[in-house]
Amino acid sequence: MTKRILVTGGAGFLGSHLCDRLIETGHEVLCVDNFFTGSKKNIEHLLHHAKFELLRHDVTFPLFVEVDEIYNLACPASPIHYQFDPVQTTKTSVHGAINMLGLAKRLNAKILQASTSEVYGDPATHPQTEGYWGNVNPIGVRSCYDEGKRCAETLFFDYWRQHHLRIKVIRIFNTYGPRMHPNDGRVVSNFIVQALKGEDITIFGDGTQTRSFCYVDDLVDGMIKMMCSPDRLTGPVNLGNPNEFTMLDLAQKVIELTKSKSNLVFKSLPQDDPKQRQPDISLAKKEFDWHPSVELEEGLTKTITYFKDLV
Repeated sequence: MTKRILVTGGAGFLGSHLCDRLIETGHEVLCVDNFFTGSKKNIEHLLHHAKFELLRHDVTFPLFVEVDEIYNLACPASPIHYQFDPVQTTKTSVHGAINMLGLAKRLNAKILQASTSEVYGDPATHPQTEGYWGNVNPIGVRSCYDEGKRCAETLFFDYWRQHHLRIKVIRIFNTYGPRMHPNDGRVVSNFIVQALKGEDITIFGDGTQTRSFCYVDDLVDGMIKMMCSPDRLTGPVNLGNPNEFTMLDLAQKVIELTKSKSNLVFKSLPQDDPKQRQPDISLAKKEFDWHPSVELEEGLTKTITYFKDLV
């Protein structure tokens, strides 16, 4: 059955891939973005599609449209971007959630919140399960994003309890792939761009801190499966690849795949940067049989091909 689906942040890295997939499956998509970090290049191939509509709008202001489902992805997601205007970042998470929840309540629409593994902060348990409450600095330089997303989750569950809204909350772990912003400061894009340019690859800390990298196609599969799951499943549900790599592992793999002669240089670890990050995805496997299928080397190869054209 064809649905009219709103994707906020739809011109961003994740949002544009989600728009692609929803249109491929026959739905109508309303893409909303203020283009702070999103780019028209990400969705220009959809601009003349009969089932795609683009609206420039900031979710911190109310939106009056008619849709069946809402994917709320709007928010800068990399430290460089969300720390550029931290007050606006918090507003985007909190006011944006209030406005989208209000819209869903008026329309009786199902709504999905793209939350983040950053709600776990610098975790004291490993791997991270949905039941872990986190270890977050509420007044640090990353708090605008971490606490903004935590507050958004609070609002979603309060609307569920108070207004019986049909909500879905996912916690996204490190995701990578084509259409990443080349200057977003994330480790995958940083390493690839530096390697392709033959520059030194910058590693913060000693390189032993870990991340788990999920290819964007796998992540989009998980988002849609979560949205299509029974209403009783509200989440939060972790979505990410449980295969864990150190920063040194990643840097060496990027150098190998790009055939770069870049050297590694080490700098101080940024404030509140997590030392470990690995999702426990048992809940997603149990509830809707989701698990990533793209291995790191395959995903990096596709991402490197994309960045070669940019660089």
